[in-house]
Parts: sequence; structure tokens; C-alpha cells
Amino acid sequence: MTAQLTLDELAALMKSAAGLTVDPKDLANRADSTFAEFGLDSLGLLGIVGELENRRGRPMPTDAERCKTPRDFLALVNTPSKAPMEADKVPTTGA
Repeated sequence: MTAQLTLDELAALMKSAAGLTVDPKDLANRADSTFAEFGLDSLGLLGIVGELENRRGRPMPTDAERCKTPRDFLALVNTPSKAPMEADKVPTTGA
């Protein structure tokens, strides 16, 4: 899987995590259609989020499982994390 989630990868995740076969070209042509229009419910999207978290080894952005469209989902999960890196954290104890 690439650093940026693509429509091809999203279609594959829809198949593996939710058992739903969707042509990536159809996702591209209808990126603003709701997941429900593709037959994907909230539980299926939650499965996709969980699979991505397992593959990437980190949590997905808050509310990823609440995205309504493929375009919104890709925009959210492909946005760089705003969480500070371990080296950038300000110490909270001692001087």
C-alpha cells in the first residue's frame, strides 16, 4: 500500500474488509456519491478504517469512519497527521 490511499486501494479494501466489489473506475467517476450508494454501510467503513490502522500501524484520523463519500474519506486519511512526533514533544517533567 502506498503512503497515499488511492481509489484502487480503497476498492480493494471495500472488497477485503466489507465483502463489497466496486470497480475503482466507478469510484473515480462517482467519488462524491455516498458510500451507501455503493452498498457500504457504517460497519463496513469501520472495517476499512480498522484494516488501514492495522496496515499502517497507527490510528486513522478522528471521524474517518463517519465520512460519507470516497472523496471525503481519501481527503481525510491522506491528510498528514498533525500529531507531534516524539522528538517534537515538549517535556512535561523535570528541567
